[in-house]
Amino acid sequence: MNGPKLPLTKNIEIGRAPFTLAQYQAAGGYVSVTKALAMEPKAVREQVKDSGLGGRGGAGFNTGLKWSFVPEPDGGPRYLVVNGDEMEPGTFKDRLLMEYDPHLLVEGVITSSIAIQASQAYIFLRGEYKAAEKALQQAIKEAYEAGFLGKNIQGSNFSLDLCLHTSAGRYICGEETALINALEGKRANPRFKPPFPQVSGLWGRPTVVNNVETICNVPGIISYGVEWFKSLGINGQTGTRISGVSGRVKNPGCWEMPVGTTFRTLFEDFAGGMLDGYEMKAFLPGGGSTDFLLPEHLDLPMIPGDVAKAGSRLGTSLIMVLDDKTCPIGCIENLMKFFAHESCGWCTPCRDGLPWTEHMMHKLETGTGSMEDIERLEEMTRYMAPGNTFCALAPGAAEPLQSGLKHFRDEFIEHVQHGCKYKQH
Repeated sequence: MNGPKLPLTKNIEIGRAPFTLAQYQAAGGYVSVTKALAMEPKAVREQVKDSGLGGRGGAGFNTGLKWSFVPEPDGGPRYLVVNGDEMEPGTFKDRLLMEYDPHLLVEGVITSSIAIQASQAYIFLRGEYKAAEKALQQAIKEAYEAGFLGKNIQGSNFSLDLCLHTSAGRYICGEETALINALEGKRANPRFKPPFPQVSGLWGRPTVVNNVETICNVPGIISYGVEWFKSLGINGQTGTRISGVSGRVKNPGCWEMPVGTTFRTLFEDFAGGMLDGYEMKAFLPGGGSTDFLLPEHLDLPMIPGDVAKAGSRLGTSLIMVLDDKTCPIGCIENLMKFFAHESCGWCTPCRDGLPWTEHMMHKLETGTGSMEDIERLEEMTRYMAPGNTFCALAPGAAEPLQSGLKHFRDEFIEHVQHGCKYKQH
């Protein structure tokens, strides 16, 4: 089946009301549910795998391959959990999807649940997202009334219940096993892996955890086919993803763009470049827990492997622009303050390392730091490196710091010797 011809880039429409069920179905909504119900679950999984859809939460792992790790049904419950606990600094794409296209997420949940044979699904929502909560509650209600949720969906043998769970909040809930603990009513600490959630997750049962945007891509793949989805990408990539820009640019926002689009296209053609009187100093390519890249990297395509070769991560594909009139040390201090506050305290490098890092950054920013503090900060990035911590929170927090020390070392030294020049003007 040939899918709709999408424009090269689609701006996220802000300010309209969420689509109702009738509006959504008029545009082809819930076709994937009907198609998936007529397929073998394995065939649905294979289509998603063959499409090349990577996770949109930051890791980028092949979604269908992740689903394939779920063992065959044994008669017990199985779960799908959607991670809508969007708290990464600089990231706001999932909020827009949930607020304006809630039925797209609900359809994606149903189709994905058919693929893994889940009988219960949860949307784990950031507690502050009140507009998204309201939109999703209405969409779920309409889906139940139309027979897309509940017992024997559309007259089939498949049944699914969907629950919207509003989180009490904490950044650590973005880690899938901490999220599962929170859903069970426990403290949101990460779990040992293995076992992985696909084998033993929520209440010890097979569980798949996926990001909101990831699940929102599934209906199109099943409705219009693998080749259609592949045709949407450029530079050898498949599909689209939501990318955005924040900072002192002329047109901050989010756009749905072909995977493989360059940072320059996003930054100049759609975000409009820097505000008059400002220049780009650097940018974080995928939220607050990624390494700084420089203007010379703007021609990189937004592909995880290419960004990794440049020394950073694509992450959530929402870039935070650092301008030439903003202190990089102050920017990094602000991020360290956030990450230190959000640590669950489960492991020493994160629990103790991040507050000490914040303390030393504050000394530098306020003119009381020393050269020894710079050396200690470098040491801290090694203590918090991957493999030294229980989960990825501290290693992610260390990324803007370690790249800041690399790219702005002269400014770190200047803060010790002369104080912050940005506060002197």
